[in-house]
Amino acid sequence: MYDAPDSPRTGETLRAALAELLDGLPPKQAAQAVERLIANYRGRTPTDAPVLRDRSDVVAYAAYRMPATFEAVRAALDAFREQDPDWSPATHVDVGGGTGAASWAVDAAWPGAERATTVLDWAEPALALGGELVRGTASSALRAARWERAEIGAGLKLPDADLVTVSYVLGELTEAARDAVAEEAARAARAVVIIEPGTPDGYRRVLTARDRLIAAGLRVVAPCPHSAGCPIVPGTDWCHFSARVSRSSLHRRVKGGSLPYEDEKFSYVAAVRTPVDPAPSRVVRRPQIRKGQVLLDLCTAEEQIRRETVTKRHGPLYRAARDADWGDAWPPPSE
Repeated sequence: MYDAPDSPRTGETLRAALAELLDGLPPKQAAQAVERLIANYRGRTPTDAPVLRDRSDVVAYAAYRMPATFEAVRAALDAFREQDPDWSPATHVDVGGGTGAASWAVDAAWPGAERATTVLDWAEPALALGGELVRGTASSALRAARWERAEIGAGLKLPDADLVTVSYVLGELTEAARDAVAEEAARAARAVVIIEPGTPDGYRRVLTARDRLIAAGLRVVAPCPHSAGCPIVPGTDWCHFSARVSRSSLHRRVKGGSLPYEDEKFSYVAAVRTPVDPAPSRVVRRPQIRKGQVLLDLCTAEEQIRRETVTKRHGPLYRAARDADWGDAWPPPSE
């Protein structure tokens, strides 16, 4: 996927801010809060109420989920940017933004740009912590962000904006509220990016939101190479991607892991109101590299999932296929 040149620096700044925030937090207290949040995160029953109830919950969430959410949203935005590299949002509304991971990801995708950012969430402790994280360490755009309490649901009213992100929040809503949020995002924004966990349920929520965006007149720009129906047969597979997440020693301690990284699986859709050409096709599974050939599973503009075999006989295209990653547009623009 497209990697913004300054985005690693933004990620490092976020990790440093989290480390400072969590310094001195009793590991047992953090672990207990994380266990409860994991149960909510993996649950299937919509809560229709804030998952983050108090500061201890919010601090645990920041340690447990914020780095992974940041990387997943950043990966989705990078795919979007690849199709429209000259566009930059002057206004951004982060719906259900909590502690602001998606706003950090937008800042990484368009580094150095001035932007009016509004983070909306119903959990005041999350908004307060998000404001703390950006003080003194983040970019001027993030430091100037507005953190506002709002009920994320059927009554949501959004200001007009260039970009609206809705990340990891639809699973907390009833079906009617999900539809209302997607429709309001489509009404208010020039571009909408929706991200959910890369599970079958998360994919289905994204797919339903995708239908709402298309019905409102937006065009899908990523990951799909078309705005027609998804070619995946329901119940046989689901469309999702993966983002590599660096884990600090503190992050590993809170999550109980030992590896210096983890892979965050996510599903997403990016749609725009103005004409933008999507990729000709997209790699929808991890490429299989074999002797003298690469097997690519592609979602194509012909509304199909098909396998393409690229061999050494294809010359530069073969070298590009060996470098291709899950989620990349295909073929690369240079080819």
